[in-house]
Amino acid sequence: MYWLKRNLPRLVIAPSFGVIAWFVYGFIFWTIYISFTKSKLLPKYEFWGIDQYFRLWSMPRWHVAVENLFIFTVLFIILCVFIGIVLAILLDQKIRAEGFLRTIYLYPMALSFIVTGTAWRWILNPSLGIEKFVQDIGFETFTFDWLVTPGMSIYTIVIAGVWQSSGFIMAIFLAGLRSVDDEIIKAAKIDGAGIVSVYTKIILPMMRPVFMSAIVILVHLAIKSYDLVIALTAGGPGISSDMPAVFMTQMAFHRSEIGLASASAIMMFLTVSAIVVPYLYSELKREDDRK
Repeated sequence: MYWLKRNLPRLVIAPSFGVIAWFVYGFIFWTIYISFTKSKLLPKYEFWGIDQYFRLWSMPRWHVAVENLFIFTVLFIILCVFIGIVLAILLDQKIRAEGFLRTIYLYPMALSFIVTGTAWRWILNPSLGIEKFVQDIGFETFTFDWLVTPGMSIYTIVIAGVWQSSGFIMAIFLAGLRSVDDEIIKAAKIDGAGIVSVYTKIILPMMRPVFMSAIVILVHLAIKSYDLVIALTAGGPGISSDMPAVFMTQMAFHRSEIGLASASAIMMFLTVSAIVVPYLYSELKREDDRK
């Protein structure tokens, strides 16, 4: 009875832990192995080496997807962090209707990426949205056809992604600002520091962990962007707005290239790991130093 009482919590969570271990970590290792095989429509377990990775990096479409991911990730992070910081600082001034404004800023995050992509597809459609509206009010030469322009379609995904996620980043930074001791701000103001200097030289440098958390979240959202791309551009026109997540799905379910899709999935996994692992290591090291 003593043994049962002592180990009851472990016994209770063991089934859930086993299911998670199987369906998460088990399938990660399965995907890694499949990426080294000749699997097509069905898995083949005969080891083939790293040829799938050579095939992957020799495909022009994969290079387009990686380039688009780089463009999207950089602009997505910069714009979301900048807008989030500005909105958080404005709300930190204890303005009226703060709760109402905070709800408005956060509302887009409550929507799924499918809804966001569909809504922005209507807004950016040259025959329905912004372009038609501006032309109807008298500016007949105005054009805003990024959605159907191969060189600009990736930026429509940036617009939709920033619109949805910047409010969430605002909430993260607002929580960080509210955790700063008011005595620090009062002391800075007594020394003659202006409101801009207080935030740029004192408060924001103190919020490094908040910045890192926001960047990690945004990188994760950017790399796994699939439903937003499918709903907004479907990777088009052509493959001009293709992304690795879309490439992987197309290879796995439309081209019957499970091995190649697994190789692309592992490349995405390694990219996320390259960001998350150093972040977790630095945070754990900081906690150890505090002890």
